[in-house]
Amino acid sequence: MSLQILVNGIATGSVYALIAIGFALVFNILKFSNFSYGATMTVSAFTAYFLVASKGYGLVPTLLVSAIAGAVVSLFGEFVGFRRILLNNSPTTYFFVSSITLATLYEGLVTIKVGASFFRYPDFFSVSTLNFAGTVISKSDIIMFIISAIALGILAFIIQKTRIGRALRAVSFDREAAQLMGINSTLIIQITFVLSGIFAGLAGCFLGIKYTLTPTLGSLVVKGFISSVIGGLGSLVGAVVGAMLLGIAEAICLKIFGSGWATIVTFAIMLLFLLVRPQGIAGSNVQEKA
Repeated sequence: MSLQILVNGIATGSVYALIAIGFALVFNILKFSNFSYGATMTVSAFTAYFLVASKGYGLVPTLLVSAIAGAVVSLFGEFVGFRRILLNNSPTTYFFVSSITLATLYEGLVTIKVGASFFRYPDFFSVSTLNFAGTVISKSDIIMFIISAIALGILAFIIQKTRIGRALRAVSFDREAAQLMGINSTLIIQITFVLSGIFAGLAGCFLGIKYTLTPTLGSLVVKGFISSVIGGLGSLVGAVVGAMLLGIAEAICLKIFGSGWATIVTFAIMLLFLLVRPQGIAGSNVQEKA
């Protein structure tokens, strides 16, 4: 495997890791998947483009606005959809409210605003690539990897070293018992959705920079879901490992077979894990509520 393929795979995997972590956070707390996550990515990326990037304000403000937009949209989804699920304790309500209603609402708003148009984020760097030992590295890929690593590091610190992190782990283990011990489980769930939305915003912005900004951008969320399945649903470490493996596997497939086969291979990898090790690399057997 050449260094070029490895670099491309790690860069792509770092974005998939952001998506997978967003899935894993919500699944870890509520034990079901947030299928409106892709719509959150799309809305965040377009919000950052129209409010900041198209006006020439630079990369950092664009990322900040996208992250904030993701947090707001995700918190809104928690309030109108997921909180009703917890109150009603109904998997049917979950499926129709969260997966269909929220996702359709978010993406519908974007489609009404931009139609079927394609947009491109501006070039944030005067020189877009670096050449190192014969390997061409995109500056945007470097930035994506660095910021993804920083975001994941901050999240790991919050979960392991802060009171909010301890409360989050307690609610994840047993929500009712945590509430009896004085933990505001509703607030912790809201914080989880905010963190998940921040990762969705960053991932959506990075995907818009790397590829093209379209209303169907959220469809790429399936790559993060596959990464989460490979790593183990609910496992944050497994989500990152699965994302990196998927990114490298895609880079190898693109080099050998072309783009048409890359998607087929990624789904084949997921099916293989579901058959051989359904709990994933670092996950445990958990029955999903929906």
